[in-house]
Amino acid sequence: MANVALRIFTKDVPSRLAKIHLEHVRHGHHMRGKPPTVALSLKQRLELLNKVDPTTSFKVNIGFSTKKVSMEKKQIWMNERKVKRSDVNFVKQLNDKQQPSVNMEEVREAWLETNSPFHARRIADHYGIFQDLFEDAFFFPVVPLEIDYRIKDEDSFVRVHTGNIVKPAEACESPEVKYKAEKGSLWTLVMCTPDGNLENSNNEYCHWFLGNICENRVEECEQIMDYLRPIPARGVGYYRYIFTLYKQNQHLDYTEYKRVQQQQQQQPCLQLKERNWNTLEFYRKYQDHLTPAGLAFFQSDWDPTVKEFYHSALDTKEPIFQYDFPKPYVKPQTWFPLKESFNVYLDRYRDPKDVTKEFFLRKLRTVHPFKAPKPPLKYPNACSFDKGLPSWLKLEMRKERLGWGRVNDLK
Repeated sequence: MANVALRIFTKDVPSRLAKIHLEHVRHGHHMRGKPPTVALSLKQRLELLNKVDPTTSFKVNIGFSTKKVSMEKKQIWMNERKVKRSDVNFVKQLNDKQQPSVNMEEVREAWLETNSPFHARRIADHYGIFQDLFEDAFFFPVVPLEIDYRIKDEDSFVRVHTGNIVKPAEACESPEVKYKAEKGSLWTLVMCTPDGNLENSNNEYCHWFLGNICENRVEECEQIMDYLRPIPARGVGYYRYIFTLYKQNQHLDYTEYKRVQQQQQQQPCLQLKERNWNTLEFYRKYQDHLTPAGLAFFQSDWDPTVKEFYHSALDTKEPIFQYDFPKPYVKPQTWFPLKESFNVYLDRYRDPKDVTKEFFLRKLRTVHPFKAPKPPLKYPNACSFDKGLPSWLKLEMRKERLGWGRVNDLK
């Protein structure tokens, strides 16, 4: 703590020459760095750290422009809004928080025409999709993608939106892809993940590559790289799996990206090295013929099926990431420890396995396979102890009666 000390020096000095001296006195430690009145605040430091030059740092739109709604359609929507607001029953439903009588399909279609590309781009920016795939470029997803994973042995599916969670067990098989396409158009669909490349963190993994898709007939396309299920590592968290739909202006030759299947059989490519991918390099090579138009992505984290896939299909060890906690420091043992519990002090210098074994054996002594456990004491603190017991043992017995400390493991 610092306080201002007022010191007046008047000894052997005329009153007209007396000076008042103010000092900033700190007790116990010295001030480090610049004083608070001079040093920058955290907000100012962050602004300097994140400052960008608008002349050199800016985003480039590499996609299609968004569709503009005609004035006639806007006028129709405004008239419908006025009619709804004048409807007493509709306003009452909203005030009572009831489900209003609105056609949700029409609302969805209107949203897809107007705000859907802007919302999808904002969410993708939040998840760092464009930064990790295209760096300083972005695009508006003007073509809505419907990607559904069918669940085995169930008549249901999981749809991919923008960042929802899909477990690896639900995404074992390739999904169904639907979108609206013009007659005679060609498309390319790539599924990749910028997270979890085990060899080069700057690269991605390509999980699916479909080229020269005629209109929206995905089942008749040229499969460049077969589908690989999500394989998020244990202990890392969520991986992002991104579907990017490109529109082609001509037929393209993707022979260099094809991977030889194992033993010339209809088996998927399971060599992760051959699935190394870089979206930016791919786009730079074909940017004159490809334009990104659709986007959908989901998040996935580890589940037990990933371990089975690593061992059975990939025939390799499963990567596990976990924090290596350092061993706690134990000071040298003294002959007579003061102000410390006798048994707790000795347990510090014992093998933890021996301590765990001791508590486990105590638990086995109190558990009987055919007898119910003894009822707990109604008033534990009202039961007296033998006078000859040491204080530390009385404390442990009291903890056991009340259910405090490590004795909770015995319950």
